[in-house]
Amino acid sequence: MASARLADLWDDAVANSLDEPGKLLYRSNLLGSDLRITNFGGGNTSAKVKATDPLTRQEVTVLWVKGSGGDIGSMKLDGFSTLYLDKLEALKGLYRGLTHEDEMVGYLPHCTFDLNPRAASIDTPLHAFVPKIHVDHVHPDAVIAIAASRNAEKLTQEIFGGEIGFLPWQRPGFDLGLKLSKLATENPHLTGVVLGGHGLFTWDDDAKACYQLTLRIIQKAADWLEAKASKPAFEGSKTTSLPAAERAAIATRLMPEIRGRIGKAQAKSGHFTDAPEVLEFVNSNALDKLAPLGTSCPDHFLRTKIRPLVIPFAGDIEATIASLDGLIEAYRADYAAYYARCKHADSPAMRDPNAVIYLVPGVGMLSFAADKATARIAAEFYVNAINVMRGASGVDTYVGLPEQEAFNIEYWLLEEAKLQRMPKPKGLAGRTALVTGGAGGIGRAIAARLMQEGANAVLADIDQASLDAAVADFGKLFGKDRVRGIAMDVTDEASVIAAFEETARSYGGIDIVVNNAGISSAAAVEDTTLELWNRNISILATGYFLVAREGYRLMKNEGNGGSLVFIASKNGVSASAGASAYCTAKAAEIHLARCMALEGAPHGIRVNVVNPDAVLRGSKIWQGEWRQQRAASNKIGEDDLEEFYRKRSLLQRSVYPEDIAEAVYFFASDLSAKSTGNFLNVDAGNVVSFTR
Repeated sequence: MASARLADLWDDAVANSLDEPGKLLYRSNLLGSDLRITNFGGGNTSAKVKATDPLTRQEVTVLWVKGSGGDIGSMKLDGFSTLYLDKLEALKGLYRGLTHEDEMVGYLPHCTFDLNPRAASIDTPLHAFVPKIHVDHVHPDAVIAIAASRNAEKLTQEIFGGEIGFLPWQRPGFDLGLKLSKLATENPHLTGVVLGGHGLFTWDDDAKACYQLTLRIIQKAADWLEAKASKPAFEGSKTTSLPAAERAAIATRLMPEIRGRIGKAQAKSGHFTDAPEVLEFVNSNALDKLAPLGTSCPDHFLRTKIRPLVIPFAGDIEATIASLDGLIEAYRADYAAYYARCKHADSPAMRDPNAVIYLVPGVGMLSFAADKATARIAAEFYVNAINVMRGASGVDTYVGLPEQEAFNIEYWLLEEAKLQRMPKPKGLAGRTALVTGGAGGIGRAIAARLMQEGANAVLADIDQASLDAAVADFGKLFGKDRVRGIAMDVTDEASVIAAFEETARSYGGIDIVVNNAGISSAAAVEDTTLELWNRNISILATGYFLVAREGYRLMKNEGNGGSLVFIASKNGVSASAGASAYCTAKAAEIHLARCMALEGAPHGIRVNVVNPDAVLRGSKIWQGEWRQQRAASNKIGEDDLEEFYRKRSLLQRSVYPEDIAEAVYFFASDLSAKSTGNFLNVDAGNVVSFTR
């Protein structure tokens, strides 16, 4: 069944209100909004714009081109580099040939217009030297399928009839820019070019015409592939997809097992997809033939590594898990051999030898990276690669990027320099935390603090409305990939188990569990009903046990340690009259943590406790009856409670949710790597809760 046609989204009313840079941004965002046109972060766009030189006040031509990094679908105007076109042309006189390609990148900053700090990309010469005002470079699956075919040049001619030219594979840079310029200049009838194994360039002197040309060429390629492709795709099915629920269950089991084996040096985040394209490929007869060939487009390759790891699955999950050590070690050895074969004298040291993409017949695709967004995007790139392999193998023979060329890109010194300039990962990067009561004041503060340090956060709460609001807020602050919300009742064993299964499926595993769900109650012993007693024990003791047990099981299974943090209370170490049920349950929490610390230590699982006191701001337990009871007990007004507790403390200071969050971060992070079985009071000083 043919996919939907590309939509022309150009709106003259919008475009006519924009200046030339604005039209370039508009065009770029439209092109980047459809992954069939270009992948995330892939491709670039440009326009040659007349502007006034700030020094000479003379009119000059400025190349606006997407700068290094960024994504044309989401970029803003500050994502473009701006360079004097005449200075870029002057660089031709400095070029000393292919062996001196990289030095040309060092000259690009000298061409900067108006002190624009956005670094120019390696593709800048490809845009600068095309003799047209507007240039689009995109990575459409349909065109790359042609570009990655054995007879790519012949197919280009057959499909486009001379309207689109062809250049064989070559790493982007100054020389390719010169060749592209020569082709366009000597063949003025051309409207673009297919770059072998890479993508598509199109050009025009009008912004709208350039956009529509790009769509037309991509659609023409897609239509041709659809009409000519052999059926069934990938030589038909070898494996049948399992039912959706079984696929999810197997991914839930496999992801922590893989993550535990590949994340010992640095925690990784995982992603699972069983999209139809993925299942078609992993279930196919051609899987074992095509997967080892790797990807063709450099953007695909850089995100997905030299090749994926195929994990055979024949219905026995335990046997599959038992095979992982051998499969992963074999992949690492193969990657090390690839590095040894291809390295140069000045190549950077070998990087992480683990696979990024894991293909499981009957189940789907798993991906792992330093953070969730990168893992998800890697999966999207491999879906692009699957589409390319389907198209190419359906009309010709698919050809992956040659091994040495792949290495030269992966270990390119310019790429290494870019990696070295990137900020160092934050302390909790790649780690995943589950916070119960995550939608409340203290829970939200804890999640925010952990996310600030790079963690993924799973907020578990029984209040769906508050949960949705918290997830939406954190999504805006940290990105949607970094946060999940799960409706969970800590007193319901099945609910707790399901929450950890969803966490494993969403992120690959767990590193931090914060037991924070809470209630409050006050009653004299003789007035304490069995219902009130059971409610406190059920939520604060049994609930903490269920959550801690499931988190502990998952951490132990992964084998990389972890941190459990219990939010108890000052009342857990000092008795309070009129709150026997609450105090007893809190004391149980603290002792449970100590018991678990004993069992967890051999596995690197640390268990510690934070004891707050009188955290009123943003706290659900200080709303309603509990607030009234505490005020009445102390013979003060409800509005005077915070001041009362402040004055009661030794330090005469109020305690806020952020203070509790800071203590949790300490226990969750490597700052407390040698601490387990401890508790930390965060109560501004209260002599009755001093440790003894």
